[in-house]
Amino acid sequence: MKGLHWTIAIVGLALGVLLAMQFKLTTEINKTEPVQRTQLVANQVNGLKNDRELLQGEVNSLRSSLDEISAGPDDAELKEQLDRARILAGVTELRGPGVEVTLNDSNIALKPGENPNLYVLHDEDVLRVLNEIRAAGAEAISLNGERILASTEVRCIGPTIVLNKDKRLAPPFVITAIGDPNTLESSIKMKGGVAEILQFWGIQVGVKKMNQVTVPAYSGGLKFDYAKAAG
Repeated sequence: MKGLHWTIAIVGLALGVLLAMQFKLTTEINKTEPVQRTQLVANQVNGLKNDRELLQGEVNSLRSSLDEISAGPDDAELKEQLDRARILAGVTELRGPGVEVTLNDSNIALKPGENPNLYVLHDEDVLRVLNEIRAAGAEAISLNGERILASTEVRCIGPTIVLNKDKRLAPPFVITAIGDPNTLESSIKMKGGVAEILQFWGIQVGVKKMNQVTVPAYSGGLKFDYAKAAG
């Protein structure tokens, strides 16, 4: 019996040592960099799963709200307001009556000693035409297929002009405007107006009244760094 007790004690001691060694080995393994990375990635994955579930809940909530609004009695009014906002922002294509104005450099042969810059189009020339059209009530304007917005700048870079920050355009310049064709044409062709001044230097100016023109949507990004909604 005494021998059995010693055997059990020895086996228990050996088992304890083995368990202690296994625990130490497991601890050391968990401290190694690959295992730590694995655990970190696993924690990140779980965190992303939780974030995804939260975002999906927000999406579902917003979809439900949109469905309620669309099914509500104010749907037509809201759609009209949204369409008006898109038109004012320039992010939708528009069609309607208007004019097409074509501008090109002078075709007059220069005399010796004359300044060639007087006979080519510059950014201020294009701006004069655009401002006249705006003042005449144009509801939408494009230049060589680029939508003109309230924030659009026109500036010269060599023989070309740059529009909407990075759109480089070369003559001939074709301005398309939607509005009353007679009023728009008269604003350009009036005596002493912008067309007469440009034509004095031989700049080619053509104005056509159109039953329907198309002004494309603005294709760039809209970003406001400083302007914020008041209130």
